[in-house]
Amino acid sequence: MRIPAATYRIQFNPSFKFKDAQKIVSYLAELGISDLYASPIFKAREGSTHGYDVVDATRINPALGSQDDFDKLVVDLQKLEMGWLQDIVPNHMAYDSQNPFLMDVLENGPDSEYFDYFDIDWEHPYEDIRERVLVPLLGDFYGNCLERGEIQVSYEESGLSVNYYSLKIPLRIESYAQFLDYDLARLARKLGRNNPDYIKLLGVLYIIKNPPAETEAEISEERRKARKDQASFVKGLIWELYRDNEAIKQFINDNIEVFNGEPNNPESFNLLDHLLGEQFFRLSYWKVGAEELNYRRFFTVNELISVKVQDEKVFQQTHDLICELVKAGKFTGLRVDHIDGLYDPDAYLRRLREKMGEIYIVVEKILEHGEELPLNWQVQGTSGYEFLSYVNGVFCNTNNEQQFNNIYMRLIGSLADYEQLVVEKKRLIADKNLAGDAENLANLLKRISGKNRYGRDFTLNGLRKAILEVLVLFPVYRTYINPQGVSHRDRVYVEKTIEKAAAQNPQLVNEMELIKRFLLLEYDESLTEEDKGLWLHFVMKLQQFSGPLTAKGVEDTLFYVYHRFISLNEVGSSPDKFGVTVEEFNEFNQQQFKHWRHSMNTTSTHDTKRSEDVRARLNVISEIPEEWETQIRTWMEINRAYKQENGDRVIPDSNDEYFLYQNLVGAFPLHDEEYPQFIERVKDFVVKAVREAKVHTAWLRPDTEYEDGFINFVEKIMQPSEDNEFLPKLREFQEWIANYGIFNSLGQTLLKLTAPGVPDLYQGCELWDLSLVDPDNRRPVDFELRKSYLDEIKKRAKTDILGLVKELMTAKKDGRIKLFLINRTLGERKEHPKVFEQGDYIPLQVTGNYQNHLVAFARRYGDTEIIAVVPRFLTNIVEPGKDPLSKAVWEDTTLHIPNGAQLKWRNAFTEEVIPGSDTFLVGEILQHFPVALLVSESASGSQKLGITL
Repeated sequence: MRIPAATYRIQFNPSFKFKDAQKIVSYLAELGISDLYASPIFKAREGSTHGYDVVDATRINPALGSQDDFDKLVVDLQKLEMGWLQDIVPNHMAYDSQNPFLMDVLENGPDSEYFDYFDIDWEHPYEDIRERVLVPLLGDFYGNCLERGEIQVSYEESGLSVNYYSLKIPLRIESYAQFLDYDLARLARKLGRNNPDYIKLLGVLYIIKNPPAETEAEISEERRKARKDQASFVKGLIWELYRDNEAIKQFINDNIEVFNGEPNNPESFNLLDHLLGEQFFRLSYWKVGAEELNYRRFFTVNELISVKVQDEKVFQQTHDLICELVKAGKFTGLRVDHIDGLYDPDAYLRRLREKMGEIYIVVEKILEHGEELPLNWQVQGTSGYEFLSYVNGVFCNTNNEQQFNNIYMRLIGSLADYEQLVVEKKRLIADKNLAGDAENLANLLKRISGKNRYGRDFTLNGLRKAILEVLVLFPVYRTYINPQGVSHRDRVYVEKTIEKAAAQNPQLVNEMELIKRFLLLEYDESLTEEDKGLWLHFVMKLQQFSGPLTAKGVEDTLFYVYHRFISLNEVGSSPDKFGVTVEEFNEFNQQQFKHWRHSMNTTSTHDTKRSEDVRARLNVISEIPEEWETQIRTWMEINRAYKQENGDRVIPDSNDEYFLYQNLVGAFPLHDEEYPQFIERVKDFVVKAVREAKVHTAWLRPDTEYEDGFINFVEKIMQPSEDNEFLPKLREFQEWIANYGIFNSLGQTLLKLTAPGVPDLYQGCELWDLSLVDPDNRRPVDFELRKSYLDEIKKRAKTDILGLVKELMTAKKDGRIKLFLINRTLGERKEHPKVFEQGDYIPLQVTGNYQNHLVAFARRYGDTEIIAVVPRFLTNIVEPGKDPLSKAVWEDTTLHIPNGAQLKWRNAFTEEVIPGSDTFLVGEILQHFPVALLVSESASGSQKLGITL
């Protein structure tokens, strides 16, 4: 298995194609990257900026380039001995007209060869979507859209279709009869009943009205083929008649015009309404999808429909091209998106491993604090959010938690219990955004429980309430109960959660007990194998629902409501845990080394709420609560006049205002020329943020008054004018924080590059990246600038590395210092691969006045030992604007290295040679550069020429 040394995430899109990536692979190799980590590259809907809205997994996305372009990129990577880690999307596809598989289902229903391809409940209890698929993609109520003439039928060579703006859905062949029958006498009068083309059209109608006979209980493949052939024949014949006979062409065009009705004439749309009523789909207002739905979505996104990848045929079809590219050596690793959305993640991963062979595989999985990835999963680890949580947390000063509680409480008037907020927000999502999914689960449980005498008296309402009360209290994203049974881990989660839920809802204790029996697979002895299968099916479906509920309730709602300290409001993190100690950080890394030493370590991704450098800067604030509160109160007082007041309503409210100030400090640009665009970015960001919060406005019910008022507030306080008292004060404070934030960023980066795991860099983050949540973090990257910087750095490092370091320290704002650190550290990873892949993780003791201000550990393999030394909490060590260098700064702070005297040492950032010793004064190690990477070999081993300290 090829284990990446370091990955670099690229966001492919129509503005950054394979040819563009080809231009930067040599730069990435020079930087020290071993593997290109690619966003989804399979055919996505037209204009996709991210690739997760796949429409055809059997094709490379032509919007990214040709097959030849792709192959040339692969060849260039292979010449440089680089790998390709590919992000794959097994859970869902785009609900879009460009999705040929879905369109086939909507056109042919049970006769489609893809009938079981998507996760659709064809037997839904609601009559108007039973045996039909809901299409909740209209911008208004169906009747309004219809009578405004926005829904239209059209005809072309491929047949009849219904169109709503870009949405285009083919009509089932049986409904052609209604269309062609309409006023047929008109055509007969014009052509004559004996006209050969008229007789052909009658023959077409006969065929349509007499489909192949269904002789079996289930639709056979033979019938499906016969119907498909018949439909193809009918469509071809109609098109010939349309093309060659002007009277028939006029007849069809006239019928199109009649069926499409006249705006403001409701009766004129009856024909089209009736035609649509015959389809295998039902058009509806997009908001209907939140409460009535018969297909599984990705989270709450109507435009993403989930596939039944647990089905062998679906798995093979959606993974054959991936496998082909793996077997050809073009893909050397896979990252599985949204593993918790799958019906049976363990079974999927086993099947994936069997199909792909011994290839590097990681999964996107959110682990709660203390939760462990199932050890039986056949993967190398996760995409790294748990590492992000720990490395970010170690720069947050845990000692100041209570002070930040008090600040937040004083500013917004209260301090809500975090765990209670989690429950409230998950319940909000369940009631508003995922109500239809919850209803489907309750209906399924009702249907199953009614099969035995113990469960017949449970009401649908009681079961729905009980299911939700259990899920809103669930402490992890999901359990992994499957046909193999219930693990000890999952049994503990189930029992504790249901015990808590029952205690809080005594009126539902019987329903809770029923759910517990179901989840623990305590089957009744009298159940048939079919009934047991249905029982297990409920459990599997409930687990699929659990993850989206948690993600939407916490990541996409609570994170925009609870603003005590937003650096901690990050994917994979928990805002209620105010940082981690060095001991906790070390313990986490030791566990990673033991179980998941090849898991990815990330700090920025396409999904993070804020970039790594924004969080690093914000973490400085955790060190200075008193100063922070003073600043906030001053800003709030200055900006009070810009708020919009309407009765009791104030826009923005104090919670949103506090949220804004934290983001401004964190993301404020380092260069003045970026400021005008920054204002626009912030305006876009605050609208998204308040909609996600779902307090004053929401995606489902936008409140333009609140949103416009907030935008106006942002414009006023950020206007660069002489009258604006706030902006100079923000700039002054932000510059102070930003300088310390740079050191945090450097330290965070070194920890990522040296801790157990595969370091992952997000595009552009080798320089300072001050991005907010997507789409802000998908802005174009200036690779030419980065390449020129790297060339200069590598050239200078060969001749005058100390001079280079001094220059980088004086020009920290341009980001070259981060690029330098990454390049030098990745160089050591390449030089000593075994140390970083297999080397022990050894926490090092620090003593002295500032012992709590350092993170230090060693990686040891054989005769080689590499030590990372990273400062933190520097506001207590150096004055603003000063560098944390020299013995005078660090005083008696000492690093203890067991057996250090037996080795020779070299600082990889300065090439200084340090004589062997069991103790080093930190100030001697950090004389020229703010972090250190010490590389040692035995006295008999080779040693690079360095500068003697």
